[in-house]
Amino acid sequence: MFLAMGAEATIELRDGMIIKKRLPKGYRLKALDSTIRQERTRAEARIISESRRRGVPTPIIYDIEDFEITMEYIDGQKVRDILTPDLSRRIGTVVGKLHSAGIIHGDLTTSNMILHDDRVYLIDFGLAFHDNSVEARGVDVHVLFQTFVSTHNDHETMKAAFAQGYGQTFVDAGPVLERVTEIKGRARYA
Repeated sequence: MFLAMGAEATIELRDGMIIKKRLPKGYRLKALDSTIRQERTRAEARIISESRRRGVPTPIIYDIEDFEITMEYIDGQKVRDILTPDLSRRIGTVVGKLHSAGIIHGDLTTSNMILHDDRVYLIDFGLAFHDNSVEARGVDVHVLFQTFVSTHNDHETMKAAFAQGYGQTFVDAGPVLERVTEIKGRARYA
């Protein structure tokens, strides 16, 4: 069953598993496109698996082919539809673990989080990468905070709850949260 189509991939539910298939880009040379899609597919699967090993709830990777990742289907509710301050705090603890591992999600939105068995799972690591800088972590959190502002009521409460959870699991939370404020100021004048 077809679930979604994004700019980079299609998502299907097949035999109780998710199949994420990277789409070819017609504007690239065929050989280059094939190499890029293979590298991005492998990199995404590695980062998902590494995140899981570091205590971040993610789907289990079952198989990787040239342009496809077969992974566990997480049956739950999208966090964007049910966000509460308690969920926001729990998101903070999950993101704190992710950032402690030196992993940046790259598309940290409540649409890329699923609540299953009372755990917040991160999904869609297609833009994820490794980076230990305050700037990269700050941008990751800034994207999430922008999601709070644009799609959720009482966004200041959600931000404060996130910060509490983030600080519980990430030792350098203070400098990152300060950078988020700086990034927000930069965006106003861009």
